[in-house]
Amino acid sequence: MQELIRFQKKEEVALLTLNRPEKLNALNYATNDRLLALLDDIESDSSIRAVILTGAGERAFSAGGDIHEFTESIKQGVDTAVKEFVHRGQTMTSRIESFPKPIIVAVNGIAFGGGCEITEAAHLAIASDKAVFAKPEINIGIPPTFGGTQRLPRLAGRKRALELLLTGDRFSPERAYELGLVNQVVPHDELIQQAFKLAKRILQHSPIATARIISAVTRGINATIGEGLEIEKEQFARMVSTQDITEGLTAWIERRQPIYSGQ
Repeated sequence: MQELIRFQKKEEVALLTLNRPEKLNALNYATNDRLLALLDDIESDSSIRAVILTGAGERAFSAGGDIHEFTESIKQGVDTAVKEFVHRGQTMTSRIESFPKPIIVAVNGIAFGGGCEITEAAHLAIASDKAVFAKPEINIGIPPTFGGTQRLPRLAGRKRALELLLTGDRFSPERAYELGLVNQVVPHDELIQQAFKLAKRILQHSPIATARIISAVTRGINATIGEGLEIEKEQFARMVSTQDITEGLTAWIERRQPIYSGQ
């Protein structure tokens, strides 16, 4: 049986590859569930400090939800559709967004619907120059359901997001960069290499500090500035008694590279 998501570990980085290329890596329920299970395993594995998520094949990162599958859920009524389709997708993107280890999406082709929403939720994203994005849910008579109506306006601004959400128009990787959806656009053949290069730049720092930053940003972005500052203070306070903060400060004073233990 074909693996729905291929898992490879390269040093301290997990490379996850959505593996339904014949379906443009559409996110069926089993793929969503498998991704959540892999993230649970990765979170508890201290030897893995970052995740890169990409798609199999040359055509797509992910074309979004599996329309044939969720159509059957919709036919069964509101409760089933929300439970099987919406709740599952929102749980997945929320897990990605709040994951304590950095997740870098490497967009290697089509990123439509749920594929675009994963990109929005991830901490960082790099796009191939062959990537293409869209929010096409309106073309099948539904709004986005994996967080796209909420995260894209926060990244791109209300009016620019609404244009994409209400037209379903495709947009280029360069436009995705302008909108703040991706961090870089790179030549297609260099995509995974550049994703690992970005991960390596992050991994030189304390894994505890990395997790605290992710938590502060994820929790604080929708809070008032006062609430956000309290979150920031809380995350700093959790660092004070760690070995990593002592090592970071000592290394700076001694003018050497720190060696972090993650404790």
